[in-house]
Amino acid sequence: MRDLYHATGDEVRLFEQAHRQRLPVMLTGPTGCGKTRLVEHMGALLGRPVLTISCHDDLTSADLVGRFLVAGGDVVWQDGPLTRAVRTGALCYLDEVVEARHDSLAVLHSLTDHRRTLYLDRSGEELTAPPEFQLVCSYNPAYRSSLKELKPSFRQRFVTLGLGYLPPEHEIAVIAAESGIDTAVARRLVGCAGMIRQADEAFHFEPPSTRVLVTAARMIAAGAGELAAVQAAVLAPLSGDGALSDGLREIAAAALLPHPATERTAP
Repeated sequence: MRDLYHATGDEVRLFEQAHRQRLPVMLTGPTGCGKTRLVEHMGALLGRPVLTISCHDDLTSADLVGRFLVAGGDVVWQDGPLTRAVRTGALCYLDEVVEARHDSLAVLHSLTDHRRTLYLDRSGEELTAPPEFQLVCSYNPAYRSSLKELKPSFRQRFVTLGLGYLPPEHEIAVIAAESGIDTAVARRLVGCAGMIRQADEAFHFEPPSTRVLVTAARMIAAGAGELAAVQAAVLAPLSGDGALSDGLREIAAAALLPHPATERTAP
């Protein structure tokens, strides 16, 4: 079921149109809402491989494009993932691009305008991207670090598609399909997540994603009680604040059924 994707709007059509016009795409939305799943889905739909790069503070331009290495006494050039994607006409996906240093992202500029060219200064090559190549980036604008921001000049190079959480019925279907649990249980998990997401408006923590609900559902499928599974997979990662954690557990308890063996209320 890894190719299961439910659109929340017209993002699939817009993504496909951007690909046809050879335009880069920026995906925005909360953590775990399906940005990576959309890229995988589009790779399958377009018949192109997806090459994913997880961005972080230490990512350098050489990590992206490649470098010279010593092998068997010879100095040889080794392509980085971005260069491999350009050569093969893949979808190159930079996940959480906001985490990368600005100087590392400068190498992308020539790929995101009319040139569609990657300049390999160290090897002296100039690679023109084939029509099949597409650059895709993603990040979560609502919960990014206050010290990190994408420059407007960089953001404006992309067609931006905003994603959100699935409508409840679609989220229920995804959770049930990917975990094998009963639809009624999936419905309670989604109802619980909806209540917690509303609490986020007051307490400002990152709300539970569809991904963590699937994790909780798989724990339930393995025999865990609903509340225990939600506590371990959903609530515990949200906050280390004791009072807030207690409040979230009360919300979850109101929406879920206890496990008869391990979560029976004490007399």
